[in-house]
Amino acid sequence: MVARGEAKGRALLRGRLGRRLCPLAPVVVPVLLAIADAMLVNGLELDLEVGVSMLAAAALVLRRRFPLPVFLFTLPGLYIGYIWFAPMIGLYTLAVHRPGRARLGLCAVLLITAHFFPYPISDFVLTDYRENTQVLIDACVTSAAPIALGLLVRTRRELASRVEDLTRSLRREDRLLADRVKTTERARLAREMHDVVAHQVSLISLQAGAVQVSTEDAAARAGARTIRELSVRTLEELRHMVGVLRADGGEAAEADGLAPQPDLEELPRLIEMSALDVTYEGGVVAGASGTKTVERAAFRTVQEALTNVRKHAPGARVRVRVDPVDGVPGEGSGRAEGAGRAEGAGRAEGAEGAEESRAAHGLRVEIRNGPPDATATVPALPGGGHGLVGLRERAQSLGGTLEARHTSDGGFVVRAEFPYGAG
Repeated sequence: MVARGEAKGRALLRGRLGRRLCPLAPVVVPVLLAIADAMLVNGLELDLEVGVSMLAAAALVLRRRFPLPVFLFTLPGLYIGYIWFAPMIGLYTLAVHRPGRARLGLCAVLLITAHFFPYPISDFVLTDYRENTQVLIDACVTSAAPIALGLLVRTRRELASRVEDLTRSLRREDRLLADRVKTTERARLAREMHDVVAHQVSLISLQAGAVQVSTEDAAARAGARTIRELSVRTLEELRHMVGVLRADGGEAAEADGLAPQPDLEELPRLIEMSALDVTYEGGVVAGASGTKTVERAAFRTVQEALTNVRKHAPGARVRVRVDPVDGVPGEGSGRAEGAGRAEGAGRAEGAEGAEESRAAHGLRVEIRNGPPDATATVPALPGGGHGLVGLRERAQSLGGTLEARHTSDGGFVVRAEFPYGAG
């Protein structure tokens, strides 16, 4: 029971009552100590000594806002009422908040004077050297102690503030160092990409150009021309990507604007150069109602899906369809990634109206391929397994969904939905 009561008391102090009492304690506790000192020295009988002592104690309420006037107001309590706590607390507060040397020296002299001379002044005996020396030493200690403690507290606070500033400075330097390391790594990656990839693609372009000039076969020339165009386009995109990697800070946004911005207008050209049996059904006019970010995401989805068809389903027939759609889920709607299979499927009946009010116009992209041709040669193309993962992350960053699954006929389908409002 005792332990339970102590636990409740600690919980109460940590709760609302504790939060309210903590700011009041530094104000109330000194006043209570000064009142107790006045009552112990002068008793409870109302007279001049008790009156000036109580006024000196009450003045401590304003000691933080007006430290010098409050200290001066407590001196009559020391001189007439012989109290110590009120003037010592006032002098301590003055040392913490107004630590001027001349000011503190003058206030220390005033406190020594009020403590040394008795009330009334006629009781002072100059020839009593021993007693006067003891009182003077006592007065000097009484004035020096609060000044030393106040200066110590102020110095500690200044040191804590400087340590905090130094900590923030070190954290800022750590961030700058990390940014510098990232910039150096970006530059290294840019050099590697340029030195390795650009060199190989340039050789491909040169060889394709040589074939295009030397051969008399029309089909071979067309194929060489396509390879050359793809090589040139790859070099352009690589140049932009190298610029993005080398950019840092404010230059990154500028470099991002220089990056290639493919959209739906380039889908027919992409499909034509894919060398696949593709049927394209486009129900959206490029740039008519959407945003470039969404159209670029749709283009990249089709590009990656066609690349996967070449790798894993050679000879398969492909159907690419791009349509506008209503009710695309926004970011944070809580729908699963596969919820784009049918508009409104899986919604709770009670939340149907709210979901429809948040529905946004968007874009649906579907790439569906059949089973691979058994007689076709499987190309030995490298793959890292990150293509669909990147597409799903891109869709989620735009507030959309992406579904990738096998079909019952042995093919594969990739379906993505993007809200226009996210781009």
